[in-house]
Formats: sequence, structure tokens, C-alpha cells
Amino acid sequence: MNKFWIILFHTYISKLKTKSFIITTIITALIVFGLSNIQTIIEKFDQDEVKQVAVLTESDELFHAYEQSLTAMSSSIVIEKMDGTEEQAEERVTSDEITGYLMLTETSEGLPQGSYKALSITDSAVTDQLEQALQQLKVTIATTKAGLSPEQINELYAPVQFDKVALEEHAKSEEELNQARGLVYVLLFVIYFAVIMYANMIAMEVATEKSSRVMEILISSVSPIKQMFGKILGIALLSLTQFAVILAVGYGSLKQSMSGMEGGFFEVFGFGELPVSTFVYAGVFFILGYFLFATLAAFLGSLVSRIEDVQQMITPMTLLIIAAFMIAMFGLTKPESSFITITSYIPFFAPMIMFLRVGMLTLPVWEIALSIGILVLTITLLAIFGARVYRGGVLMYGKSSSFKDIKKALQLTKNDK
Repeated sequence: MNKFWIILFHTYISKLKTKSFIITTIITALIVFGLSNIQTIIEKFDQDEVKQVAVLTESDELFHAYEQSLTAMSSSIVIEKMDGTEEQAEERVTSDEITGYLMLTETSEGLPQGSYKALSITDSAVTDQLEQALQQLKVTIATTKAGLSPEQINELYAPVQFDKVALEEHAKSEEELNQARGLVYVLLFVIYFAVIMYANMIAMEVATEKSSRVMEILISSVSPIKQMFGKILGIALLSLTQFAVILAVGYGSLKQSMSGMEGGFFEVFGFGELPVSTFVYAGVFFILGYFLFATLAAFLGSLVSRIEDVQQMITPMTLLIIAAFMIAMFGLTKPESSFITITSYIPFFAPMIMFLRVGMLTLPVWEIALSIGILVLTITLLAIFGARVYRGGVLMYGKSSSFKDIKKALQLTKNDK
């Protein structure tokens, strides 16, 4: 058993010290920090960036009404009434004195209409706000002409009351579904990227050691299953270390940026009413998904002799992960469909799709247990089969990038006994 722990910690420590791991962790942590403080960063850059827009109109009353409508919507756009000609306005735009100018006129029915001109109209934030303010002013004028009071206008535009009630016992409410959907969406991305990144790392680790001929020494002194799972658990510890750093940075920066908000971290993001079991199942299916694809990646990596061939060999595995992720994205809106139900019991799809169903629906315990049981059984069978392929695969050299090599690896294992 000592040899297993030696392989495990050697894999963990050697990868932990690599420049690629350190750089990747730092860059990812910086990205997480940036995303969690994106609003503050944008405000820092845009705090002095006020858009100046000139308005050309013959009606002072129309200008003041439009100014009030725009001011109520935005503080980043300042308008001024210009009494000059359109040519003078174009000169001011060309000289960067103003961002653009708005030709504000009235239709034959007395309703406002506008035409905005600038050097470039790529800044949709400006054009959208100018248009929305004009639309709001038009609605106000039109309803006033129709003889509607402000109370009648508010009643007209008030959202319709539409309640959704689930008749099934213990069914989730609409609020709970929205919370669960948000959490599932986030965790699906975590599972997807973690499995792709770390399974690929395991395959690369095996192929690297094999290319250096170290495998011939290791395989004679350590059983293949110990060696394979030593690497898998070593990379698992590495992934947990990286996740811990990233989560710590993300949690710290989010907590700081939301210091003025009421409620805890989960309440702010709408996860406060989710049951603890949802988070437990997230951890269970994440771990099972990792071991499933990590075991597959380890013995696929043992079939190649060159690092360049790793990507080609694990491509089918990557496509399985992508397919599971795409099916799960579809299932976010239709978690009760027959297709989602069936695929939640297929081992290579279950980590994502059964977790999706657990988060979105109220499932009987036997369905969850059956899916977990199928996953555990698949991982066990894959480990046994993978260990046999691994033992023979690490002794194969030369060009090897075809799944036909699995048969050769099994034959070598049989002859090596």
C-alpha cells in the first residue's frame, strides 16, 4: 500500500510545482476576481465618461419633455438644445466636442420622432437609451391625447397577474425552480470544465511517463490498478487544491463587493431556500463523474507513446462530455421529458443529467440510487478493464493512436502474466 501512496503524492507534488499549474491557477483566480468585481471595474472606467448629445428641435416644450424622460432613465447621457444648423452639429461631432446629435421632430399626429447621427453607432447603450426615452415620451403623449389619466396609464401597463401552481405533492414552486435552475446551470459548467481539464491532465501524465520509459520499471514493481488510481487520486487532490484557491478568491471578492447587501452569500444569489441535499448530490455526482472519466482517460493515455497522440485518442471521450453538457442545457427547460429521463441512466451522461433532474424535480430515492449504482458499477468495471488495458498499454511503443490497440494491450497483459 506504501507504493500506492508514493505514486499518489508524487503525482500531486510534481504537478503542484509545475509552472503551468501555478500560472493557470493564478490566471484563473484573476479572471474570477475580475468577473466578481466586473461592475466596480466598469464603473471605474466609465465614471468620467459622460456622453454629450445635442438635440435639434424647434419646440422647447418637446425638448424639455424629452429631457425629463431621458434623465429619469440614464445619468450617463447629457443632452443640450442646440439652436444652430445640422451642418454646425456635424462639425461639433467631427471635432469630438459632442458624441452625436438628435433631430427631434413631430409627426402629423403630434407624436415625437427622432433621427440620431454620430461618427459611429456601435455604442448601442447610447442609441438604446435615447430610443427608449423617446418611446416612453411618445406613449405619454399618446395616452394623454386619448384622455387617459396617470392612474389609468399605470393600470394599463401593469403586468398581468399569472400564478403557476403545481398540483403534485412536494413539487417545487416557481421560485424554487428558478433557484435550482441557477445553481444547476453553474454546477454543470463546473463539472464540464473540471472533467475536461483534469481528465486530459491524467492522460497527458500517463503518456509523458510512458514516453520516458519510466513505465517499464514502475509496472514491474507496482500493480497497474494501484498505479492508475494513484495518478487519478493525485490529480484529484490537485484539482481540489486549484478549486479551493479559485473558490476562496471568488468568495472573498464577491463578499467584499456585496458587503452592503442584506442577507448571506446564498441569499443574495437566490440559493437560500434550496435544500442541503441539492448541494450534497452536486458533490456526489461531481466525484463520480470525475472518477468515471478519469479512469477512462488513464487507460486511453496508456495506449499512446507520444504526447502528440493524446488529444486524438481522448477525442471520443471529450465528445461524450460535450454531448452530456449539451443534453443538460436542453434539459434545463424540459427536465421531465422522456429523453432526459432515459439519458440520466446512461453512465457517461448521468453525472450531469441525473444531477439536473435531482436539482429541478422531486424524484423518488430509488431513481437517484439506481443512477448512482449504475455509475459506481460502471466505474468498477471500467477500473478492472482499464487496469488490464493499462498494464499492456504502457508496454506498447511506436505509433499508437487507434482503438484497435486496446486488443493488443489486452494480449500483452495476458502474455505478461
